[in-house]
Amino acid sequence: MRSLTYARPLPVRHKNEPCCTIVEEPCLSPARTASLAECLKVLGDATRLRMLDLLAQQSEPICVCDITARFEQNQPTISHHLRLLREAGLIETEKRGIWSFYWATDLGRSCLSAVQSFP
Repeated sequence: MRSLTYARPLPVRHKNEPCCTIVEEPCLSPARTASLAECLKVLGDATRLRMLDLLAQQSEPICVCDITARFEQNQPTISHHLRLLREAGLIETEKRGIWSFYWATDLGRSCLSAVQSFP
């Protein structure tokens, strides 16, 4: 194992004592951080991200059969992805007879816009 050598000695400090500068607290609360992390986790799947993009492009809600037809996964897998997007608040659904219709929420559209700006 290699030992590290430093040009100057490291400062010795005691627990809870600042070593160099005062560090500001994070702006995000723990609850908001958890909420954002959950949203990003849901969007971290390529199929769900494409589903949200599909729904965000529509001017009106679309039927689950139209969503399923555009993806290679089978219907139960599509329903699973849609449930995760709905639970994260990124999409909404409405039952019309035996069919469910889906659309992107304002949160879903803004999250999609934010992730599209990633490099």
